Amino acid sequence: MSFGGPQWPQEPQQQGQQGYGQPHGYGYPQQPGTYGQQQPQHGYGYPPPQDPFAGGQGDGTPDWGALAAASEAGSRRKRRLLIAGGVLATVAVGALVAAAVVATNKKNDEAKNGGPTPTAPVATTASPTPAPTFSSVAPPPPPDPKDYITDPKKDKAPLTTDGLYPGTKLTMFGRPYKKGATSATKNCASVTTGGLGSVLQKNGCERVLRATYVKDGVAITVGVAVFPSEKAALAAKKQATGGIAPLAGKGVGTFCHATVCLRRANSVGRYAYFTQAGFTNGTKVTTKDKPVFQASDDLGTFVFNQIYARGKSQANAAAAASAPPR
Repeated sequence: MSFGGPQWPQEPQQQGQQGYGQPHGYGYPQQPGTYGQQQPQHGYGYPPPQDPFAGGQGDGTPDWGALAAASEAGSRRKRRLLIAGGVLATVAVGALVAAAVVATNKKNDEAKNGGPTPTAPVATTASPTPAPTFSSVAPPPPPDPKDYITDPKKDKAPLTTDGLYPGTKLTMFGRPYKKGATSATKNCASVTTGGLGSVLQKNGCERVLRATYVKDGVAITVGVAVFPSEKAALAAKKQATGGIAPLAGKGVGTFCHATVCLRRANSVGRYAYFTQAGFTNGTKVTTKDKPVFQASDDLGTFVFNQIYARGKSQANAAAAASAPPR
């Protein structure tokens, strides 16, 4: 028995600046003089002081007129300085008021134009961006289609020949096959040849669904046997002997009787599937007959895909049923 078909596979001071503390007082230049003597200094803007005792009658009597004149001159100078200081103070106050008016007008302009409203600086502290949180409960994995074609408690979808072998023909890899007769039975041994019947019964076969396809003088019967477990289906595949009985009808005559045909067995989940392919004219099949091997491969792949699609459909339905409402 050959086995074919798909398998489950981050300031310093500037130079040139004038510092404070010159060696001489501001407005008081040092004058050279005789050794040990120094030229008398006088105040800024004032003439050298006069000796009130010099220029008199020479008798030591003070020159009272000169003293009065000097006093009057000092008073006048003092008044001039006070007046000048007052003018400067007035000018300074006026400048401050003008600056305040200008500043006020400027703020008003900004407000009219939608400028920013000045606010006190706000102290801010950096806070780390909160890390995303994840649920400690892992979401359930999506349903596995194989679970639904392995466990009889999950594999509850209807199983019929029309569902398993739909339509009147099939095309695999561009090769069309016409469908012939179909059948389904719970008497698994009755649709077998050789020792396959006892193998199916021993492993608890529940049903066998068959269909025949034909193309260019090559006929193939495929039979899908259903078992209570994956283990049982795998055992039936390994133990297979004999083959599925050819199914004639619907335009397909008798084939694979008293001649050599190609038999194959495979399984997926709790399903085992068997093919028997040969010439419709009864010619013996040899290893050189590529069309027979190709037809057997095509039908084996087709059945595998159909069984897997059954599991996928039930898994999708289960996922949709368990999804939370939106």
